Amino acid sequence: MLRTIIILLSALYVNNAFSQNLPQGVITKIAFGSCNFQWSKQRMWNSIIENKPQLWIWLGDNIYAETYNMDEMERMYNRQKENKNYKKFLSYCPAIGIWDDHDFGINDIGKNYSEKKASQQLHLDFFNVSKSSPRRKQEGVYTSYDFGEGEKTIKIILLDTRYFRDDPGPESDMLGEAQWNWLENTLHSNKAALTIIGTSIQFAAAKNGFEGWLNFPVSYHRLKKIIKQSGNKHIFFISGDRHLSEISKTSEDLSYPLYDFTSSGLTHSNFIMKNDENANRVGPFCVNQNFGLIEIDWEKKNINLEARGKGNYLYFKYVISFKELE
Repeated sequence: MLRTIIILLSALYVNNAFSQNLPQGVITKIAFGSCNFQWSKQRMWNSIIENKPQLWIWLGDNIYAETYNMDEMERMYNRQKENKNYKKFLSYCPAIGIWDDHDFGINDIGKNYSEKKASQQLHLDFFNVSKSSPRRKQEGVYTSYDFGEGEKTIKIILLDTRYFRDDPGPESDMLGEAQWNWLENTLHSNKAALTIIGTSIQFAAAKNGFEGWLNFPVSYHRLKKIIKQSGNKHIFFISGDRHLSEISKTSEDLSYPLYDFTSSGLTHSNFIMKNDENANRVGPFCVNQNFGLIEIDWEKKNINLEARGKGNYLYFKYVISFKELE
């Protein structure tokens, strides 16, 4: 019991109390993205501004570090923070986020990355997390945020798929016990009208030769079980990593489907992916540079998902009703 209380108190402190300039009131529009090269001109930020999002969510590969040298990593983060288009964007919209492999440290690496503790501090610096925040002492960058009021509340849960991660395998673990316990308590105490779970790698996409939760089947089913036992409704995922944008859907093990909206990448895409197959994909997909846009229609109880690109070009739109997620 004491352990549970400690975890719950930690979750409260991890939340908004130590974040700066986050939106107040009801949120109707969120933008997100991943895979951003810090040396690029990054013109996409101007297109994102046109949509007037109230919140931006980074889903990893926020920079491409690929290093064990923390001085070099800090310089790369500073390069991103000084990008004139990104600075302009932050004057309009606050940012939260998690990491993936390239900004965590090295391509495809997990818990064996030797500089993960130092890397975590630089990650938190990038998001201007207070030096007194408990996130400075916990292992891993996972966190949650609560927004909105009344019957129009949103919980955003951001998972760390790197710090504790085993090498892929049938029995391998993704999150580590501390994060699993935190997540279970976070979901069981969740009263939000809508819950968005951010994960750097895809959750609902069919298994492929790339990174994804299905390469960790025990963890994949464990997360579904936690969601089911929590009794939460109106949950969907957002993800990055793949250098394409698509929406995947799985209903296995649950009474309602889990959607996963993937957006990647902001500065570079991979046209080889135009022939990518995903048996769980619903609707169209794109392999151009893109960002994701989530618009919540609280009156009609719909979630509008859009993949947009340079010049604010609309690649596709997909609508999910609250009722479908019950």
